Formats: sequence, structure tokens, C-alpha cells
Amino acid sequence: MATVARFRNVVLDCPDPHALAAFYAAVAGGTPRAEDDDWVVLQVPDGGPRLAFQRAEDHTPPQWPRADRNGQQLHLDFDAGATWAELDAAHERVLELGARPLDLEDREKKDFLVYADPAGHPFCLCRIEGG
Repeated sequence: MATVARFRNVVLDCPDPHALAAFYAAVAGGTPRAEDDDWVVLQVPDGGPRLAFQRAEDHTPPQWPRADRNGQQLHLDFDAGATWAELDAAHERVLELGARPLDLEDREKKDFLVYADPAGHPFCLCRIEGG
């Protein structure tokens, strides 16, 4: 079966697209490319998906974990390494970059930690067994 279209971007609304693009560039790598004041694109290295950031003056961050219509809606997962030491180092770094912890409970059972980015979008740092 032929596809309908080719995947292009994951787009996050936010109050400051330049700042949020810089945050994710520090987390995942890549260089933000501003197309204008209201739109910034980040090509993640190694063939990862493009992240785009769009200015939304009236942006309301999703609330995690809620099931109603203002719940998380989507989240991004990042492989943070195979060891707890790598996950701990990634945890410290995202906090330094401005992330806010949302769920750090039961990490041994879940193998992931949940944070909010500076604009309030949820994302996870995941421990991948075996690398």
C-alpha cells in the first residue's frame, strides 16, 4: 500500500521558540535553524525526527498526568543510556538546562523518568537495557 505523505516534523507550541529549540538542541544535539521569529526547526543528528517550535502567545502547558483534554497529549522519549549512572547524569543535565521533574517514582520498575521542558511539555529520559 502506498503511503499518503512523508513524515516531516513534530511541532511544539511554545511562548519562545528560540529558547525551547536551544533547550532541545542541548538535550538531543543538532543546531536550531530559525526560519523567522515565530518558527525554529531542529534537525536531530543521526537521522532522528525534526523537531519544530512554533510561537503561541497564549500557550497553555499540558498538565501531566491528566486524562482530560488538557492532559499531556504527546510526549517525547530520549534514550539516556543503558546504565543508571548514565540516566543519573542525564537527569542532572536536563535539570541544569531548565527541565522540571514530573515523575521520578519507581524508576527501577519503569526504566524512565518524566520531566517538563521549559514550556511545560512532558518528555522522558529512558534507560535502554543492553544499549
